Amino acid sequence: MKAPNPWITYRTRFLVKAKQLTTSLSFADVLGRQHSGRKGDYLVESSDGVLRIAPRQIFEDIYVPLLSDATPEQQEVQSLPSFPPHLTRKSPQPYRNGRTPSPNLRSL
Repeated sequence: MKAPNPWITYRTRFLVKAKQLTTSLSFADVLGRQHSGRKGDYLVESSDGVLRIAPRQIFEDIYVPLLSDATPEQQEVQSLPSFPPHLTRKSPQPYRNGRTPSPNLRSL
């Protein structure tokens, strides 16, 4: 890679750090597996420190950048879409039929 890109934290189900490649890159990992990528692909570091290369299309479909000043919980709230009132769903309501349950019935 020519210019050093900063690591950016991304999230899906797990947090990873990634850099977008500015040139082609090939390397062998500690287990001897060959990895290669082109300009635009991503060098991904998982939480356990393992490096791999993800193709750009796949990476950008799966990962969402985590804002540097937001926690994962804050990021989740910020990424929720806001829908117009007629498209929102009501929360589930308790079943009310006017009868009280029999004292001999137990739930499973």
